[in-house]
Amino acid sequence: MKKKLVSVLMATAMTASLLAGCGGAADTAADTAESTADAVEETAEEATEAVEETTEDAAEAVEEATEDVEEATEDVAEAADDTDYGTGEIKIWVADNVVDFTKEQFDKFIEANPQFAGYTATVEAVGEGDAASNMITDVTAGADIYGFAQDQTARLVAAGALEEVAPENVDAIKSENAAGAVTAATVGDTLYSYPETADNGYFLYYDKSVVTDPSTLEGILEQCEAAGKNFYMDLTGWYQVAFFFGTGCTLTYESDNDGNFTACDCNYDSEEGLVALKEMIEVASSKAFQPGSSAGDAVDYAAIIDGTWDADVVKAALGDNYACAKLPTFTGSDGKSYQMSGFNGCKLIGVKPQEDENKLAVCDALAQYLTSEEVQLARYNAVGWGPSNLKAQEDPSVKADEALSALSEQFAFTIPQGQYPGDYWSNAEALAGDVTDKFQSASDDDLKAALATFQETVVGLAQ
Repeated sequence: MKKKLVSVLMATAMTASLLAGCGGAADTAADTAESTADAVEETAEEATEAVEETTEDAAEAVEEATEDVEEATEDVAEAADDTDYGTGEIKIWVADNVVDFTKEQFDKFIEANPQFAGYTATVEAVGEGDAASNMITDVTAGADIYGFAQDQTARLVAAGALEEVAPENVDAIKSENAAGAVTAATVGDTLYSYPETADNGYFLYYDKSVVTDPSTLEGILEQCEAAGKNFYMDLTGWYQVAFFFGTGCTLTYESDNDGNFTACDCNYDSEEGLVALKEMIEVASSKAFQPGSSAGDAVDYAAIIDGTWDADVVKAALGDNYACAKLPTFTGSDGKSYQMSGFNGCKLIGVKPQEDENKLAVCDALAQYLTSEEVQLARYNAVGWGPSNLKAQEDPSVKADEALSALSEQFAFTIPQGQYPGDYWSNAEALAGDVTDKFQSASDDDLKAALATFQETVVGLAQ
């Protein structure tokens, strides 16, 4: 529009200039120029008015459209608030130390969501391990919402004890939580539960007045022996992978959407597996070694491989000498240095399938709330559980936690714990028993044969 007006004005000016140079026609040219200028001015005014009217019309249209969207959004919200969700009671199973906390959070949930006011909650103390076993035994009598450890996901899905996560919550869960926790909550390609923590792993607690250098396993054992102190480590299935995964071995299972195990990737029957097993035997032969990972049961120790759940117990035992670190490295029988590895895991919250769709909607909303950034951070401050929510993990109080910091550092060398058959754990425990017994005098050939048998057995669990 502006370009056209400029062109007209320039043409007019040129015409006036030419006419002015024609002598006797000057007056006629002047009149013509004046008339043309008036016409241009009138045209410009009309064009400007048209532009202004068009702009005003567009602005009004945008305003009307915005109002329509706002009204539609309000209508949707009002419709959701007006939905009659009925009444009912929700049974919730959580660990004993978060029963009161969960009751408080339920009250806050109802206060923030009055449309669910017809529901009450019964919160019972059932630990993560027992919750899964009880649900599998009798889904009908089980809790509507319950906490469980990530290694129980496949069993719970196969038993029909887990409802898929509500579709509207899936994207938020995947984007807001640690990747390992999301993986643990997934079977096949379906998300079945809500991540609650990302603190299920192990690292080193030590007495810094005795263990002045926690960087190597050999050094820790030597310092403990010299001081006449104990070194505690559990060598059973969950902990022994620290050695096998550390040397590069694998032992993972694949499962389908129904929770059935379909394949196992294991290479323990290898040179890497032999190095790991021989290191376990070496550790068990130390006079400082004590089998176990519970600080509450440990005595006279200067180092223990344990988890965040025992942080307060260790602090009380070590006092001002309390310290934490990632797991150490070790020198294998092949002369190479290896970083101890392990599993990383989490606690999850599951929702039981419901016949009542309204109650299911309430349970989904409650599970989402109980695993939100706000509640995960509040739970950390109340009982010290490490958040899976990425924003909560960046909170200054969480980042300042020595145990969580050591675990976070160790997680860089671990793998997310997927799903494992129940019989895997019993076979791994048997392997640990042999480490402290008959393997102490076994030949390399005997150890290789034991690893071959172990691998054949655990692979067969998925066939």
